[in-house]
Amino acid sequence: MFPNIWNIYKNAFSGLTKEIWLLSLVMLINRMGAMVLPFMSIYLTSSLKFSLSDAGYVMGFYGAGSILGAYTGGVLTDKYNYHIVQIAALAGSSVFLLLIPSLATFWPLVICIFIFSFLSDMLRPANSVAIATYSNTETRVRSFSLMRLSINLGFAIGPALGGLIAYHFGYKWIFYFDGATCMIALLLIFLYLPYKPKAPESGENTENLQPQGRSAYTDFTYLTFIGLVIMFGSLFFQLFTTIPVYLKEISGYSEMAIGLFMALNGILIVIFEMPLIQKLEKRQDSFLFIGKGFYILALSFILLLCNQYGIIFTILFTLFITVSEMFIMPFMINYAISRPGHGRQGQYMALYSMGYGVSHILAPTISMNIASMYSFSILYTIIILLSLVSGYWFFQKTKQGFWQT
Repeated sequence: MFPNIWNIYKNAFSGLTKEIWLLSLVMLINRMGAMVLPFMSIYLTSSLKFSLSDAGYVMGFYGAGSILGAYTGGVLTDKYNYHIVQIAALAGSSVFLLLIPSLATFWPLVICIFIFSFLSDMLRPANSVAIATYSNTETRVRSFSLMRLSINLGFAIGPALGGLIAYHFGYKWIFYFDGATCMIALLLIFLYLPYKPKAPESGENTENLQPQGRSAYTDFTYLTFIGLVIMFGSLFFQLFTTIPVYLKEISGYSEMAIGLFMALNGILIVIFEMPLIQKLEKRQDSFLFIGKGFYILALSFILLLCNQYGIIFTILFTLFITVSEMFIMPFMINYAISRPGHGRQGQYMALYSMGYGVSHILAPTISMNIASMYSFSILYTIIILLSLVSGYWFFQKTKQGFWQT
């Protein structure tokens, strides 16, 4: 099995340019530093003694900064260039990461985290444009696949390191480490990746570049799909908001153990997602894996509620929520990319990214308040029910041919 997986990776990523590998290394280093996110809620509640609801609002502002940053990064990349935006985003992120440990009250921390998230997410559209610039039509899909692999590998390494750092040195050093990774990524781009203007594709006919098809903002079917994206994101992002607090305060796990659980999620994706998707996408009913993913998501939270019976249930929760992610996310983004006509891709992908940004606001604010007012058990029971209803609703809409309208 593992030799076959190795061959899949070897064939998939051969022939990519050194610039693509450098951009992937930059994103790997940057995502390793993103250990801040899964430990932010624990830092707020354990170290700063914020209430669950206040911690939820802080994390909600993180989501708001993410939405605005992604939008602004796209605008600035078009107006200036991807090189300047990447450097500015990494430099600004580093500065505000170093400021966060010195703040201990609500509003200064909210403002600092909002600005950090805003600057951090400016990097993504600029990085995507850079990948498109340094690749061609034959290598573009594989280049973006390598980027996703780098992000997931970084997220596999980052939380494990973050858990070790928090456990042995304290939470503040997580922010210092993340700031350092931003500076290292900035130096790699500044020193080894000179700006290259985007050349037109060979054979590109400029007379046929007018936008075709309906606007994303009037496509009712797609807007309904974005509602499903928001629902999934709000349920899945519990992994980075309420679940770390639950594992520490209710289940009694150390920061190091929580980091290892988070790392397991990334490791499983790195090893198995590409071979799994290459096999599943050949099936005619591959789109239906989204619905199945919602059912698996419900099962994962059932296992989480059983974790008082032993660590095996926490491991199984991590396994099943990872499988649900692999079943849902690749097929969702494939639908988002495939649906628009020529010249509308930017609109459709912007809405798709904004859908997850909305989830980053809803997941912590609503969930932390429910956990604070009632309990984590009530919260996760609601999530189980919403997952089951979402999966059933998706299957019904698919049977009706709704997604093709």
